Amino acid sequence: MDIVVKGRKTEVPERFRKHVAEKLKLDKIQKFDGKVISLDVEVSKEPNPRQADRAARVEITLRSRGPVIRAEAAAGDPYAALDLATDKLDTQLRKEHDKRYSRRGNGRLSAAAVGEVVPDAASFNGDGELIPTEPEPSVPTTRIGSLEVQGEGPLVVREKTHVAAPMTLDQALYEMELVGHDFYLFVDSETKEPSVVYRRHAYDYGVIHLRTDPLASDEAGGAGGALGG
Repeated sequence: MDIVVKGRKTEVPERFRKHVAEKLKLDKIQKFDGKVISLDVEVSKEPNPRQADRAARVEITLRSRGPVIRAEAAAGDPYAALDLATDKLDTQLRKEHDKRYSRRGNGRLSAAAVGEVVPDAASFNGDGELIPTEPEPSVPTTRIGSLEVQGEGPLVVREKTHVAAPMTLDQALYEMELVGHDFYLFVDSETKEPSVVYRRHAYDYGVIHLRTDPLASDEAGGAGGALGG
């Protein structure tokens, strides 16, 4: 199987083609999916000078006997875009591989081995008998509505900061489908305000626009919970 590299309205230098062959290791890909039929890499360029940090776009399409896997990314140059797209492809290949692996029921662990692999799992000895563990010190729990906060709080499960260029609504929907999430936070290129697109019932989509208003700080309520509409 060969890797097909093509450009859409742009020339693809031979140096980049060689870099693609070095970056996309076929033997590694075939470890996750041994029924790969074709692997295409398409490079395109964004002519808009305002999108300079996303001027180069690389799309990788992998076809096999299973579902088609696509990974796309944009960056300031095609080499950086290829790195991002390759990471996405690797993540999707691992997910598909794990799904197939779990459906076959392989890789089951013995009771004695579970504690070494699964964090906070119960431990068993070689005879399958439970090894008692020392109880952990109790942590005060405060109930806030339907949530329980342990310790001092506040309840922050995970925090991320992303740098993103403004994009249109259509671009935001495409990026949401690409990463496989039910919502996508972006900066609207027309309003320059933060917005969220999200998947509603069936195949409908919704969008929430946030408009900054200094006078709204004294009003109760907010945008939280609006995704349910």
